Amino acid sequence: MFKPFRLLQSAVIAVAGLSLASFASANVVEGQHYERLPEPVETRVEEGQIEVVEAFWYGCPHCYNLQSSVKAWYETLGDDVSVEHLPATMGGDWNTHAVVFYAAEELGIREEAHADIFNAIHQEGRRLTDADSIAAFFSEYGVSEEEARKALDSFGVKSQVNQAHARMRSMRLMGVPALIIDGRYLVTPSSAGSLENMPQVADALIERVRQERED
Repeated sequence: MFKPFRLLQSAVIAVAGLSLASFASANVVEGQHYERLPEPVETRVEEGQIEVVEAFWYGCPHCYNLQSSVKAWYETLGDDVSVEHLPATMGGDWNTHAVVFYAAEELGIREEAHADIFNAIHQEGRRLTDADSIAAFFSEYGVSEEEARKALDSFGVKSQVNQAHARMRSMRLMGVPALIIDGRYLVTPSSAGSLENMPQVADALIERVRQERED
């Protein structure tokens, strides 16, 4: 079952990983700072691009706490890096929130609303697990109730949720948040040593992919 990763205690973090400042230039070690997926998964980016997948659940407090770090990091990525957000699906509220994500995308408000959905759940106590509350939330972005309900029930959204579930299973992910680099390298809070270290480890892996492609 997918679940939020537990964070390590500070004493363990100090032993397990490199310092935050050194990740970008260090030779990160498999099994210590990241894991390799058992089988590579097909990426969904144009040729020459490096894919970064952020797997998350809106209801996960660790995913919420990671947002400030990854948002700042995404702004530093090169033009050869493409980011995909992948909502985790494991039934119940997980699937409902995946529907929220893809419905927002279909309505053209996903980029604007993404951070606000996290805030609504974790700061305002709005669970966003039923059509009425979701439609009310979407109305804050100029979406009518009819438009919201149509998107929530659309075949396209349901299809995307099913595809997300299939991709999560192909990656054999055991929890969120997670960053998957080039369909091969998995970075979690546990492997990186902390939430804040995840972007730095992922950055080093992106550079590794660049070097591999040059060789």
